[in-house]
Amino acid sequence: MSAAELGQLVVARAESAHLPLTERLIDGHSGVTGRTADQRDVASWNNSIPVVVKALLDCGLDAVEVQVEVDLPHTNSAVDLVLCGQRPVTGTASYLAVELKQVRHASVDPRCPIAVDLGFGNGKNKLHPVRQIQRYCEYMMRYLPHLREDEDQLMGVALLHNARDADVAALFDLPESDHGFLYTLDDLDRFRRVLTSRFAAASGKRAAHALSEARRDPLLKVTDVARQRSITGGGLMLLDEQYVAFDRITRHLEKTAPFTGYDVGLFYDPAGAHDPGRPPDRKRVYILRGGPGSGKSAVALELHRELGLQGREAVLASGSHAYTETLREIMIGTARHGQVSAKRSAARRLYRYFNSFADTPPNSIDVLICDEAHRMRRSSTHRWTPKELRDDDRPQATELLRAAKVPIFLLDDHQSIRPDEVGTAEYLKNLAEDSGCSVEVIDLEGTFRAGGSKRYQNWVQQLLGLNVSDPVVWRPDGRMTLMVADSPDQMEQFIRDRAHEGATARITAGFCWPWSNPDGERLVDDVHIGDWRRPWNVKPQHSVPNAPKSDLWSTDHRGIGQIGCVYTAQTFEYDWNGVIIGRDLLFRDGEFTVDRTASHDPAFRDQVGDAIVKRCIRNAYHVLLTRGVVGTVVYAVDPATHNELRRLIPGTIGLQHYDGDQPKLTAEGAHLPPAYNRRHG
Repeated sequence: MSAAELGQLVVARAESAHLPLTERLIDGHSGVTGRTADQRDVASWNNSIPVVVKALLDCGLDAVEVQVEVDLPHTNSAVDLVLCGQRPVTGTASYLAVELKQVRHASVDPRCPIAVDLGFGNGKNKLHPVRQIQRYCEYMMRYLPHLREDEDQLMGVALLHNARDADVAALFDLPESDHGFLYTLDDLDRFRRVLTSRFAAASGKRAAHALSEARRDPLLKVTDVARQRSITGGGLMLLDEQYVAFDRITRHLEKTAPFTGYDVGLFYDPAGAHDPGRPPDRKRVYILRGGPGSGKSAVALELHRELGLQGREAVLASGSHAYTETLREIMIGTARHGQVSAKRSAARRLYRYFNSFADTPPNSIDVLICDEAHRMRRSSTHRWTPKELRDDDRPQATELLRAAKVPIFLLDDHQSIRPDEVGTAEYLKNLAEDSGCSVEVIDLEGTFRAGGSKRYQNWVQQLLGLNVSDPVVWRPDGRMTLMVADSPDQMEQFIRDRAHEGATARITAGFCWPWSNPDGERLVDDVHIGDWRRPWNVKPQHSVPNAPKSDLWSTDHRGIGQIGCVYTAQTFEYDWNGVIIGRDLLFRDGEFTVDRTASHDPAFRDQVGDAIVKRCIRNAYHVLLTRGVVGTVVYAVDPATHNELRRLIPGTIGLQHYDGDQPKLTAEGAHLPPAYNRRHG
């Protein structure tokens, strides 16, 4: 709405505790998210938005358009307000992103100047409001080409309208920029001058419409970040808790890394560089915990990339064969003529497996980044381990803790998929503390997958019984598209159509069919449902013409011709995600249950207990159902289970005609996200 229209909605009414605008926002929030608005949000809408609206009206900017809770593309983060209008003199589009804070006092964490206590009383530090709006603006510039046409279009401010300068003095130490200025109650006159310098007294409808309808660049995937290893300013744009975690860790490294002979750089500590007598601190261990798409791998790769740019060598370890080999292949692919051998050696040194540290000397690695740490095994002993090195009683995590000066673990408590995978935050924390380490656990609460839909993540956990709630009907939120296919053939056709349009798309399935070796140079069609038959992805130890190696199934365009399993899909993401639910997950007696007899996973031998198998199978489907960036299509082999999915998921696939062309399979009844409609409609 325009400032003038909003002005009529921010007038208090005697019969209501909330402004008319706040009541509209409460209703809108419930309709979009399916949950009641947080009291902090309600208070912000009721108390903070009127400050900005009044400032616009006082400046005669009645026609400036105000957008509220503006989603950042592909995430669940949002800018509180974006003001849209025309620049004075030129009449070009002008935007001001505003982050509103009601705080009256603030203090800065002495260990990390971008982590601040805003007085919420929950003991959790938040990202500095200036850095928060700076990152939001940079993120918008990254994914909205419309804003990159003129870099002066967008400005950002953090407005602490209840705070006096003296009570938040520490916040002013952070450098400001065009994408992030700080204003308080003492600065409201300066804030008004910003408004009049950015906006003319003219309609902002055109600018607002252009921003709302702007094309969104596709989300950078994990492999895209890895390919940008050597690019300054490349990688993913970390936000909120991700950025706090990244900054906290890098600052710790600056203080603890030994003097290298350089006077500048990420790790130089002038206070301790020449003090050999300074006693060493306890080893600090970082555990970053978050759900699918919360940015764990983004933080891991950004840390790895940043250390490389600074001339430091950090090791990135994983328990995933596909992930590790993909990262190695990407690095080897950057080799110039005559450098392949050296690049291959470097790739094997920089990207390693969890079980490769058994004989690593203590503290011989400066920084060890353990991604996918939920795949940590009980021990590193395997069938090829030499007898003299076998130690079934030594935890694998102990080897990693011992090998590094700064160990960093990134994990999801609901993604361990094999019986001997034990990596949870509690397990690693206890083990590290028992080893004399100090531990910091950081929760990553955002999401960069499923269109930034937190509702979808919660829905999947409820469906699989991974929290206390029962399965619920999916309520479309305009972010994630979720549909049921009538048959595997229909799913495949829909997924292939999306790939032909330029999207990344794959089909995965539960491990409910045998996985055969290739028949000569041909894959065996093991996955069969009625007359429909398709092969699994290639086994790790084999290669087949015209099909990618198993490690590259998620990233090689030829992977669409095979059905992926959880071991090749984990860690990766693609725009469109087809999931076939096998007979190991059944709907019976009002709930989803696990039938271990339907599984062909060789990890589930008879000696593995039912509780462990059930946990692994539920977690496997949790992984499979959360790979999609834009949309997910599901099909269940068991009729009763499929009928229950039809009840829980209103979205279906339909056949439509476009301008006399051949009919196409399209999503129906799923409230497609706006970005999908603009790109493919």
